[in-house]
Amino acid sequence: MTPTASAVRSNADWQGAIDRARAYAPYLADLLDREPELTAMLARGEGEAALALTRSAGEGAPDVASALRREKRALALVLAIGDLAGAFPLLMVTRELSDFASRALDAAIGEALSHRVKDAESRGMTALALGKHGAGELNYSSDIDPILLFDPATLPRRERDEPGEAAQIAARRVVQTMSAKTAEGYVFRIDLRLRPASEVSPLAISFDGALTHYESSALAWERAAFIRAKAVAGDVAAGEKFLDAIEAFVWRKSLDFGAISEVGRLVHRIRDDHSGPQLPGPRFDVKKGRGGIREVEFFAQTHQLIHGGRNPSLRVSGTRAALDALAAAGVIGAVDAHEMGEAYDRLRVIEHRLQMVNDRQTHELPSGEALDNVARLDGLADGDALIAELEGICGRVSARFDKLVEAHGGKPSIPAPIPEQRLEKLGFADPAELAQRIAGWDSGRVKCLRSDAARRAFGAIRPQLLEALAHAPEPERAITRWEQMLARLPSAINIFHLLEARPALLDTLAQVLALSPALADALGRRGDLLDTLIDRTAFDLPPDTDALVRDFAGEGLDYEETLDRLRRKVGDLRFAAGVQLLDNAHDPLAIAAGLSRVAEAAIRVACDAAAGEFARKHGRIADEGLVVLGLGRLGGGVLTHASDLDLVYLFSGPFDAESDGERPLGATQYFNRLAQRVSAALSVPTAEGALYEVDTRLRPSGTQGLLAVNVDSFAKYQAESAWTWEHMALARARVLRSPHPAARDTVDGIFERTLSTPRDAAKLREDVLKMRGDVARHKPAKSPLDIKLARGGLVDIEFLVHFLQLRDGDCLAPDLSVAIRCLADRGKVPPSLLQAYELMTRLLVLLRLVAPDAEEPTPAARDVLARGCRQPDWDALITALDKARGEVAGAWSQTFDETLELTP
Repeated sequence: MTPTASAVRSNADWQGAIDRARAYAPYLADLLDREPELTAMLARGEGEAALALTRSAGEGAPDVASALRREKRALALVLAIGDLAGAFPLLMVTRELSDFASRALDAAIGEALSHRVKDAESRGMTALALGKHGAGELNYSSDIDPILLFDPATLPRRERDEPGEAAQIAARRVVQTMSAKTAEGYVFRIDLRLRPASEVSPLAISFDGALTHYESSALAWERAAFIRAKAVAGDVAAGEKFLDAIEAFVWRKSLDFGAISEVGRLVHRIRDDHSGPQLPGPRFDVKKGRGGIREVEFFAQTHQLIHGGRNPSLRVSGTRAALDALAAAGVIGAVDAHEMGEAYDRLRVIEHRLQMVNDRQTHELPSGEALDNVARLDGLADGDALIAELEGICGRVSARFDKLVEAHGGKPSIPAPIPEQRLEKLGFADPAELAQRIAGWDSGRVKCLRSDAARRAFGAIRPQLLEALAHAPEPERAITRWEQMLARLPSAINIFHLLEARPALLDTLAQVLALSPALADALGRRGDLLDTLIDRTAFDLPPDTDALVRDFAGEGLDYEETLDRLRRKVGDLRFAAGVQLLDNAHDPLAIAAGLSRVAEAAIRVACDAAAGEFARKHGRIADEGLVVLGLGRLGGGVLTHASDLDLVYLFSGPFDAESDGERPLGATQYFNRLAQRVSAALSVPTAEGALYEVDTRLRPSGTQGLLAVNVDSFAKYQAESAWTWEHMALARARVLRSPHPAARDTVDGIFERTLSTPRDAAKLREDVLKMRGDVARHKPAKSPLDIKLARGGLVDIEFLVHFLQLRDGDCLAPDLSVAIRCLADRGKVPPSLLQAYELMTRLLVLLRLVAPDAEEPTPAARDVLARGCRQPDWDALITALDKARGEVAGAWSQTFDETLELTP
């Protein structure tokens, strides 16, 4: 039967323990010198008194973090010497360590909450202890594996904090308090990877979010983890309530074949996941090796998972207690329970000896003299004696675990490990490291690879996938983004089936992952985007705007369905356009124009849908409606993948009109609220993701003005109040959506009158040069490839063209290519300026896809940039770019009589 945890044994050899600690454990020798009072008590055999004194070791510390470190140091010394002396039994040592971990977590949570909110109660956040901590079986240098949960309704927070934000701030502080190494040491290393969906989730998770996970998508290993779960810190009552709520998840009254198969995979993975020496000796892992600690734990837990749902007596957390309960219930034999339990205790003691040497979380036997020292610390003659003992223990455990593996016959459905030699042959830089990463894909931590079906489907494509990734332009980058994509996808089985059916898509996928972070991110959100590439129509440019509007809108859809369809359709086309750029399928200028048509159609559909939904409550204003202007790149028809939508909202008709709905609104309020609804329709993420970022700062009076203004007010503002920069922005404005032709004509007339108004050329020149100087000071180029902001770049072209347009009231086309051609025909700029503009625009469109922050592109990205810019290679592109900037500088000097300084 399980020995009691509290009994302190008599006839202990306290001085012998101290001598062995000084001789063979540098960490303990240091503690003995740093804690003279405790050392003296231990030498006198006053173990229980020394243990009681450790509780006050943190008194007088300047803060919670220091107090906990001092108590941990004192406790580590007393427990180690008591253990080595034979005075403190194993369960007493592990219980004391576990209890301290719970107290420390509780203090850390209380400190984190009160640090943010003075004198806050420790409520609304709880720590669940899993694994050995939850079972009261922590080892000497354990990490702890808590799950931090919070209640948005009761978590103390500042008024301006969102609950989720406050929870993450508190969680980060808890981790810092516990884990940070200071001059006083550390308390416990914290590993939060057992939390739900740890690869993508925040550090602290709401109770409701965690409950949803465990009720819908958790795996067998998570059920096994919760066998030993306990609410230990913070709002313990809330934690206990949560554990009660998921009891049915952990303890299933009936197991279907799928659940039994999951348990079987868990059993197999215990063996398959460890590649170290399988027999005791140097480098043998007493935790993960064959016949080690983990096999005893999973021997007990597997039987608990299968039988505990129907037999509550098996729902115990400690490993020894579980083995005894299983024997009492007749699930396993009494001899098996006794021998596995005795083996477990001895393996745990040896584990402690390994960790006492240098306070390291290690389970691996060293070699040579270091192995002898571990054995002598334990009281054995030498390392050979320790290995001989381990051979017998591990053999007994292994034989029983073998039977468990046989009982779950049939290998798990995960693909076999990839040999390092195969990866080396494919040309990967670090085959050993990559083999470990690939094994991690199948470990159950990646959500989209958790089901049998998904693993089988992935196994079918894995060889071809690795080959495609190996031949990608940047293999390491492609591998990393593939992992990121897997981590984000909720499900990937359809993608795997698609890639199996269309293996040619593997090369396209590898190219996307290697070259474009934007497209890789899009795939991580929506793996089905690969479907858009199945046939060659994916490489056609988008049709005209009217055709796109018809396609986006669909038929018979409600408001939310329309927005979801809109996001799917736009996402498909933007992704296809990105692949076209990488593939050099079309001129980047044509793709930029296509992206602009897509955005214009999306705006029209979003406006119509929002207007229809808004009218359900507020009615409509007869014969009038919302006018939407596109400015900047949208107005000029040259969007990139990173472009915001620069929009201005107007409305036609009188101020005193009123809508005819259930809740009528005056015209100004009506159209301002409708404009807000349109912006939200375009920018707020739905279940299908996000669409565009909307920027409305170019409206009259900027952020201080109304979101939507009457057309007459807009005309008056432009005539009387607008600054020069606003008229420059207006030079690229066009009407994207209008309620009727008359409103469009009215607004077009405002553009023409405003832009063709005679101006003082000298004052205009002064304004333009000052504005450009301000931009250069406040928004300098990020790098030599920032061809938008660099002197001689696109911003200089825009300022130059808009100056000439406003000065002469001529060539008033929002498309800069058309405007420059017109100005060149008039002899106002050199014809070469058009070639310079088009080269830089092509480069910008491509850079936004492959190097969005204008960082130095990779060699493969350079090839894409050179091809897209119609240059033979990278060097030729840089030469052409330098020449183009020189052309801009020449045109600037000719126009402004001012030298433009070009930096390298």
